[in-house]
Amino acid sequence: MALFKSNDERRLERDIKIRQGIRRIEKAISEQSKFSDEFVKNARHAKQIGDQASYQFVRNSLRKTATIKKLLERQLLAVKNALLIKRQAEASADFANAMKLMAGEVSRLYGETNLMKTQMDWEKAMAQSQTMEERMTLFLDGMEEGAAADVAQAATEAVSDEEIDRMIAAEEQVEQARETQQISALRAELNALKGEGQKETK
Repeated sequence: MALFKSNDERRLERDIKIRQGIRRIEKAISEQSKFSDEFVKNARHAKQIGDQASYQFVRNSLRKTATIKKLLERQLLAVKNALLIKRQAEASADFANAMKLMAGEVSRLYGETNLMKTQMDWEKAMAQSQTMEERMTLFLDGMEEGAAADVAQAATEAVSDEEIDRMIAAEEQVEQARETQQISALRAELNALKGEGQKETK
């Protein structure tokens, strides 16, 4: 069992106890009605047999039972009215608590919203952005200058255009030779299959 219960748990326990109390009162009222029925039967029986003393006793008991039943009914009505008032109070309390929470949240949000600081941060960010753009431009310019220098240096040290053309032509010849070999292999395989087919038909 938890040592510390939430407000909702305590409220639920109170509601359960109140409902249990209402059921007990309703049960007691029902019992008084049964007692009244029994006393009425006993009174009729006493009257039939002419027992006046028993008849008076039963009448007094019936009066007492009716008084107790009426008292219990008043108690039940009072408890039900109190329960309605309690629920109304809980609804009002829930509303008040919700408004309190929302008011606190709104106040917190407005407290955290510092437009002056936001403006300063924005201006700082814009300044940093401009600085970063300038640095990026310088960086790219440096890269382009370095690349141009590499190309200029490579032009003096690199192979001639004729040698590049010969390299490309040689690669083309290798590719053509490779394709020719593949075609020859495919033709040989096809011829072999044809030969096997002719043998089977014989």
